[in-house]
Amino acid sequence: MVIVKLVGGAKKSFEKDQLHLEADNITLEKLLELVQDLKPKDTPNIDVNNILVAINGADSSAREGKMTIIKKDDVISIIPVIHGGASKKIITKAGQKLIQVVEIKGDKKTDVSFLENLRLEFPKLKIQAISSKYILNPYHLKKILSISVNSDKEHVLLSKKLETDILLRFAATTQISDAISSVGIKPRNNFILIAIGNKTSLDKLHEKISPLVIDLFQKDNSSFLKKQFKISKKQIDAVYSKNPLEDILIEKAAVLIG
Repeated sequence: MVIVKLVGGAKKSFEKDQLHLEADNITLEKLLELVQDLKPKDTPNIDVNNILVAINGADSSAREGKMTIIKKDDVISIIPVIHGGASKKIITKAGQKLIQVVEIKGDKKTDVSFLENLRLEFPKLKIQAISSKYILNPYHLKKILSISVNSDKEHVLLSKKLETDILLRFAATTQISDAISSVGIKPRNNFILIAIGNKTSLDKLHEKISPLVIDLFQKDNSSFLKKQFKISKKQIDAVYSKNPLEDILIEKAAVLIG
């Protein structure tokens, strides 16, 4: 038997927070099909292309994705990626950590002090800002956050703080000064604000910053990232993947050694 935990909007689809299924030794893809078949007809549908699935607390994409074999006593968590308004907010999960992501429109007031003030006001949250130019899409974002969160769990962070590890991963460097110079927050430049913590604190943070929030991932940053990280067409063509550029960037983030 496996346990399927339904998080956030997924609970509304099933009107409960757990399913117990005799469904071991099947792929995650088949399990999701089975879960969809069990959904009551008069409840909201689940978009399986817009969910995060964790297996025993670990992101399934860090294993074999939808081809991961589900085993007896596995705990599967289904977490919808929630968008507020026109894709203005993402709520996701990595391990046991709840993560909120928004994009902030930069102005002359949104500098490092803006970030530090948020950290002082919300001490229960871990907050980091990354230049919008350095994040390609939700896939790229979630995979690198997963690497940082797992590094924190295994006590192998690139620095003493999870927030700094996130900064270094997106910059693909172990030098904090270089990371701040490249991917750090700068006045008048849009940035992605990443906050990790409990739902109550995340909701209060979002309420405070909501006037500054804009639609996520409005620009295609692929050309900039290829140039910045010296990624050639030959390198991209050599990667057997649906997301070759993203996977190259993720690999650069993963192989860093503190």
